Amino acid sequence: MISNERRWPARLPARRPPYSGRERQRTVQPLPPTGALAARETKIERKRFLVELKENPGGRYLRITESVAGRDNTIIIPASGLRNFQELLKEMLAAANEIPEKSYSPQPHDADGNC
Repeated sequence: MISNERRWPARLPARRPPYSGRERQRTVQPLPPTGALAARETKIERKRFLVELKENPGGRYLRITESVAGRDNTIIIPASGLRNFQELLKEMLAAANEIPEKSYSPQPHDADGNC
C-alpha cells in the first residue's frame, strides 16, 4: 500500500459506539438522614440566627446559619470541637465586657465638606 492511500471506511475495523459496554448499574444512594436533635432561633438587629444540633452517620455537629436579606451563611462545628468553641466564646464575652464601647459619632466637616 502506498503511504498516501487510505482504506475505505467499510474496510475499517468495526468501532463500538462511545461508552458502549461500559454502562454499569449505578445504585443511587440516598442522602444520609440529618436529624435535628435541638434547634433554636434568634433575631439580632436585622440578622436571623438558627442554631441546630444535628446528627448524621458521621457524628454530631452544631450548625449555625446566619440569614440576612435572603442570603444565608453557615458554619458547621463538629461535636469534638464544641468545648473549644465554648471556651472561645467565653473569652470573647469577657473581652466584650471589659473593653468599653466607643461612641461613633460623625466627624465634623469643614466649610468645604471635607472630613
